[in-house]
Amino acid sequence: MKAVILAGGRGTRLAPLTVVFPKPLVPLGNRPILETIILQLLRHGLRDVVLSVDHLADLIRAYFAARKALSRRVAVSFVQDEAPAGTAGSLASIPGLDETFLVMNGDVLTTLDYTALIAHHRAGGAALTIATRKREVTVDLGVLRYDERGTVTDYLEKPKFAYDVSMGVYVYEPRVLGFIERGKYLDFPDLVLRLIRAGERVAVFPSDAYWLDIGRPDDYARATEEFSSHFGDLGGILDEEHV
Repeated sequence: MKAVILAGGRGTRLAPLTVVFPKPLVPLGNRPILETIILQLLRHGLRDVVLSVDHLADLIRAYFAARKALSRRVAVSFVQDEAPAGTAGSLASIPGLDETFLVMNGDVLTTLDYTALIAHHRAGGAALTIATRKREVTVDLGVLRYDERGTVTDYLEKPKFAYDVSMGVYVYEPRVLGFIERGKYLDFPDLVLRLIRAGERVAVFPSDAYWLDIGRPDDYARATEEFSSHFGDLGGILDEEHV
């Protein structure tokens, strides 16, 4: 199975760090987030990885060209569109997606069980499966509730709401590519809506795994602090006994 990692984002929320440094190479522990992702995929038997790159792509290519131990275990290839194609549109340029394949964002730090996700997708018969995580959002304001006459009926100070959100990890069937036009910009949410309107089944895989989007400054700071406790064992995965 191929795994596609979307590694072309500019990472504007992490500026100025990402002005001269591609977001997928932002360090966590002693390695970039992108290498951590690839090592985790390797742990689940995914050895064919395609990197969809754009911003500062040459630096990403150079980094992996120097990682000889990794390249002996994982086939890493690169695809770059002539113009940004969006988080779904870029898939149209990737060859060989003729079987079930996994796609994920290049800034996701998670302990998600990819094997279980893939098995869930195959058992459910969906065109697309989205890994989800419950996320709590706090409104840092006083929220008013009132009736049609403008009379206040309740006052909620900094309420918290829980939502099931996309983890940025997906499993696709090849037929989904028929909804993506090559050379046309298309983001993932728009693709999901196209599939739903066409009567295709889009499924979810709820997870309680550790998950952070390091494109968010607060999450990156947290990930830096917590990395070793969750991912400190990744260094040995390139040893023979681990693969």
